[in-house]
Amino acid sequence: MFNWFRRNEKPQPEDSEKSAISTESESTATESVVEESETAIAEPDYLAFAKAAYQNIQQRKGAGETKLEPTEEVSQKETEAAEISEETTTTAEVEEIDASAVIEAAETLEETTQSPAAEEEVAAPVENVPAWMRKSQGLEKLKETAIETPIEAPETVSTEEVALDEDFVWSAKILADRGRSANDVSEEEINWLTKLRQGLGKTRRGLINQLKSIVGKGPLNEDAVMEIESLLLQADVGIEATDYIIETLQEKLREQALPPEQAIAYLKTILRDILDKPLAGKEDNAFVPEQGEFNIWLLTGVNGAGKTTTIGKLANLGQKSGYSCLIAAADTFRAAAVEQVKVWGERSNTPVIANPGKNTDPAAVVYDAIAAATSRNTELLLIDTAGRLQNKQNLMAELAKIRRIIDKQAPHAKVESLLVLDATLGQNGLRQAQVFSEAAQLSGVVLTKLDGSAKGGVALAVTQQLNLPIRFIGAGEGIEDLRPFSSYEFVEALLNG
Repeated sequence: MFNWFRRNEKPQPEDSEKSAISTESESTATESVVEESETAIAEPDYLAFAKAAYQNIQQRKGAGETKLEPTEEVSQKETEAAEISEETTTTAEVEEIDASAVIEAAETLEETTQSPAAEEEVAAPVENVPAWMRKSQGLEKLKETAIETPIEAPETVSTEEVALDEDFVWSAKILADRGRSANDVSEEEINWLTKLRQGLGKTRRGLINQLKSIVGKGPLNEDAVMEIESLLLQADVGIEATDYIIETLQEKLREQALPPEQAIAYLKTILRDILDKPLAGKEDNAFVPEQGEFNIWLLTGVNGAGKTTTIGKLANLGQKSGYSCLIAAADTFRAAAVEQVKVWGERSNTPVIANPGKNTDPAAVVYDAIAAATSRNTELLLIDTAGRLQNKQNLMAELAKIRRIIDKQAPHAKVESLLVLDATLGQNGLRQAQVFSEAAQLSGVVLTKLDGSAKGGVALAVTQQLNLPIRFIGAGEGIEDLRPFSSYEFVEALLNG
């Protein structure tokens, strides 16, 4: 089973796997025109990789449909045959009843009628017979329509009918750079990277084109610095991160003049360094629940940030990765919050521990959830908390109480606290993160609603100013639209226009 929490771990390919892309590129190069630069040569490599990945995905889909279609068609034919036989039997019985009724009516009329014009009136009583007693034509109609049709062979999916689009090729390129082989690429990963790129499109369109026009002119003068600073601040990168980016980029451009494409490539390395800064010096940077152990993830944040939705998406991610999960509905203040958690629990096939009462103590719900998780040998307990403003001291004290209950009732559990930040808030989320980190001992941030914001640069501000790593990002409302954060994928989607 594929562990989605570990999808960002770069595999160590064998020698045969390392040369897979180069072999594909050589076969493609023999059929195409020889390019003049290394950058131009790389394009057919990724295109060949994308084609191979696309064909593998279509073959897997075709194999799945081939297994399902014959049984569905046979069952459908059997059902139709059974229905026709039932209708035929019923129609025959009705016809027998109709015929006997007509004969009895005719005999009765012959006995009672003594006039010489009786023969001419024989047809009249038949017309007066009620409609339900008349002879039905259903059998003839069924015979005309009940024509046996041969069972057609299942159609195979043709990979040539659907053209590769730009998003697919870009997504395949990202996975190839991460060391993935074409056989391992799944449709879900392609869809996720496409959504991430589209979600950061607003930020990218307002940033990349202007940056290229500025950094391609050699060392930055005062006007160029002001323009870059304005662009980065509009994307909510933050003052501290903006100053660091400009100083580092200026130092590089003073050493050598770079063309726009190379300058953007160097800018990508600067942004990746900022995003990876909180994890520097750590041996294991992955944010993964430990298999066979008790893991507790506490989600906090202000109202409307998307905590409950994130809970459901994380539960789905855990179930697909082979973990036994449980949700604690500790948001007992907001109306219908428990019902919303239960709906997400049904979608992700995850049980929910909740208190049926209103305005109950959330710490008591957490206490019951820990007891239930322990008795069920649950590996991942996800705790949903009430939304609270960072300046409400009583609610922040309640959050600290929940953390004390966790530490007391599950002393050996691996506890993580995640702050859910709305990307549309931009710099306003920084103050929230500062206060929540003090009360909940934050170990990371979940950045949501990137698909509806032009302020994707807030991720840089969080890591630079607060030294908090981004653990997950959301780029849509669907249950599959949340994945572990990758600085490489994020920066490529942000700057690869």
